[in-house]
Amino acid sequence: MDQKQVKPFGLSDKIGYLFGDFGNDFTFIFASTFLMVFYMKVLGIPGAAVGTLFLVARVVDAFTDVTMGRIVDICKPGKDGRFKQWIRRMAGPVAIASFLMYQSSLAGASMTVKVVYMYATYLLWGSICYTGINIPYGSMASAITEKPEERTALSTFRGVGANLAQLVIGVLGPVIIYTTDVDGAQVIRGGGSIFPVVAGIFSLCAIICYVICYKCTTERVRIEKDPNAPKVTLLQTFATIFSSRAMLGIIGAALFLMLSQLLISGLNMYLYADYFGDVKAFSSYTFINIMLSLMLAGFVGRITGRMGKKEAAAVATAFTGAVYLVLFALKLTNPWIYMISSAIGFLGVNFFNLVIWANITDVIDDAEVKNGKREDGTIYAVYSFARKVGQALAGGLSGYAMGLIGYQSAAKVQTAEVLKGLYTISTLVPALLFFCVTFMLVVVYPLNKKKVEENSEILQKRRAAR
Repeated sequence: MDQKQVKPFGLSDKIGYLFGDFGNDFTFIFASTFLMVFYMKVLGIPGAAVGTLFLVARVVDAFTDVTMGRIVDICKPGKDGRFKQWIRRMAGPVAIASFLMYQSSLAGASMTVKVVYMYATYLLWGSICYTGINIPYGSMASAITEKPEERTALSTFRGVGANLAQLVIGVLGPVIIYTTDVDGAQVIRGGGSIFPVVAGIFSLCAIICYVICYKCTTERVRIEKDPNAPKVTLLQTFATIFSSRAMLGIIGAALFLMLSQLLISGLNMYLYADYFGDVKAFSSYTFINIMLSLMLAGFVGRITGRMGKKEAAAVATAFTGAVYLVLFALKLTNPWIYMISSAIGFLGVNFFNLVIWANITDVIDDAEVKNGKREDGTIYAVYSFARKVGQALAGGLSGYAMGLIGYQSAAKVQTAEVLKGLYTISTLVPALLFFCVTFMLVVVYPLNKKKVEENSEILQKRRAAR
């Protein structure tokens, strides 16, 4: 394509990239927040079985994620680019697969049927369809622009898209899905029949968001393959990736981040419904949390421009860990005090989420500088798999922890001992995990502000020389 005919990077790309993650998270955040609730409270599947599902799915993802990354790297670019073509192809399938997971009509089926259904639909959605659209979408950022500051802007807008999805799902979800019975207990509306309705609406919203992403973004950076370059095997690629401190550092940080963030997300519904007895406070928490994050987005560029992405993210995650440690020590019983405190504390995680995608493009650049080969899809796929491992471990940890503290999904009211355990695993465990994120960023991840700028200059000179 003649570069003179390509429109310059601008607001359209940022808005389009925002809607891409908005679409992803209509299914991802809905599953992270409510899928375990659906499995346990509507279908009656034990928490340990649900946790095992999440772990098994991640084993499958070890193959599907990397396979999709390789496909993206070696496939012939379409007229719309190397990555956008997959958004066009997979938008419908991922939305339909998400809807199929929430069929409450199976609540009366045998446990065998329900478990088979759970595995089939979850693997179809997460390991095949979601992978098929998320890997190309995430890899596309480095093809939209090669400038570090513009990639940071894309990462910030992507984070805003995720926040908007969280706002819709986190604020409206609990109010629509939960209701109060005659005894004042928080129960699922309609015995669970509300789930397929909400899932269907969110799936349609996801498709609309993907269309906007496709229409508004432009791939500008075309990496021309050298026909004389030696072929690199998948094993050699993995050897290069896992010998990189940058890759290991960001994978470690992402693993602990997803584990802590999704543990909180998965347990919050139980914490507010059972411990505090007030799901409205959870809706308010989500609203305040997202509003604070959206306000923070306006300052991300200036903060990272002055401090660097790595440096600022380390400070931010340490702050969140400290807040959750204080919440554990205080043993709060007022949902509104807890809600405000945790929303302020979560600002640190929200900051990291706004810049982390720019970190991934920095890692891709660093790998290209070192080995002379650009493999956006494969590197992003490895990182995506690490995030899914965090997701699985969080789901597994949530399910096993609920069983360990003696949580009874069929009981309207939990014992005092169970509620005490629920508060502990919702505060102390995430606090320790957030400190692990900080450790990975400070000690392992090497791409500070100076190094990122050096790599960008090297790659620009190489491409200009061609």
